[in-house]
Amino acid sequence: MFAVLSGARKVLSVVFATLSLIYLSACDVTLPAGGGGPKIDTGKPVPVALLVPGGSGQATDATLAQALENAARLAMSELDGVTVDLRVYNTAGNANQAGVVASKAVQDGAKIILGPVFAQNANAAGVAVASKGVNVLSFSNNPDIAGGNVFILGPTFQNTANRLVRFANRQGKGRIMVVHGQDPAETLGRDAIHRAIANSGASLAGTVGFELSQNGIVNALPAISRQVRNSGAQSVFMTSGTSGALPFLAGLLPENGVKPATTQFIGLQRWDIPANALALPGLQNGWFAMPDPTLSSQFKSRYQARYGTPPHPIAGLAYDGIAAIGALVKAGKADALTGTALTQAQGFVGVNGIFRLRGDGTNERGLAVAQIQNKQVVIIDPAPRSFSGAGF
Repeated sequence: MFAVLSGARKVLSVVFATLSLIYLSACDVTLPAGGGGPKIDTGKPVPVALLVPGGSGQATDATLAQALENAARLAMSELDGVTVDLRVYNTAGNANQAGVVASKAVQDGAKIILGPVFAQNANAAGVAVASKGVNVLSFSNNPDIAGGNVFILGPTFQNTANRLVRFANRQGKGRIMVVHGQDPAETLGRDAIHRAIANSGASLAGTVGFELSQNGIVNALPAISRQVRNSGAQSVFMTSGTSGALPFLAGLLPENGVKPATTQFIGLQRWDIPANALALPGLQNGWFAMPDPTLSSQFKSRYQARYGTPPHPIAGLAYDGIAAIGALVKAGKADALTGTALTQAQGFVGVNGIFRLRGDGTNERGLAVAQIQNKQVVIIDPAPRSFSGAGF
């Protein structure tokens, strides 16, 4: 899928998959303020509903649905002193059905909902059960749906931008140029980086966008490069991913005078997926953020040993949801699943490291800063192990 760029005239085919699987637009619905939640009987198994995208007829949805259920059941088997009564409901990847099955789950006794995946589905599920005071821990990463009784577990642009901007500033590379594609997802990424810069002591060297097409990138690169050079930027923070414009940017920026040796390249998205992206010359010595690799690897090994296949990339979110529920219920309090309890400051430990839910429905996750060195991923700043440690 990737090729090393040897010149601006080289013709490449790039798939601009800039919207992630779970980052879809949300309905404009105002939900009641968080904090509430049903009481639970701490002497009995806690009823949890898992909403997955099964039943759509799409093989990818069926695979994802099974992986989420597998991860949730793996987490249940590893809980200490807590029993979860898990019931699985299929949304078919459809918002209307998500609302219907969310309501049914609460009628069946669910005290909290884990899932669904897609943003519109999560929004619909939250609306359907808001009047019942039931909280929804969605697998979405779209902050537009967060708030009220809906929390998102998926990693957010803001969390990643905060981590990388703070690190860049500490390394003396805090004068940052933002380079982004002109589409909704990358524009949101741009805005997240702007907020991170404003809140970190770093400074904005400038912002430049480009049309998300092969010609758009090639035509924009000379002007982008001039702006980077003339601004005195110490870093270039790119919102594009490996399946989108990043291979072009990584190859063409150096050819236009922006050298990775003197200007730090930073990525908002993962640069190690797929693995062959690590060979791109322009990404060598670049930075990106990733979950704690030790904990992630341990989860993958346990999952594969139990189910015989590697986990889906977002399966760990289902594990995290069960882990958080288990940690809260273990305290033996009837209000363990209220919004106030879910947003405890110390957070939780999941398969990708520490995380906590915020009162606005978004999340913070402890991330490591990685660098590509000689086509390999090297952790140059480890993921924090607590919210009072380094990295936050």
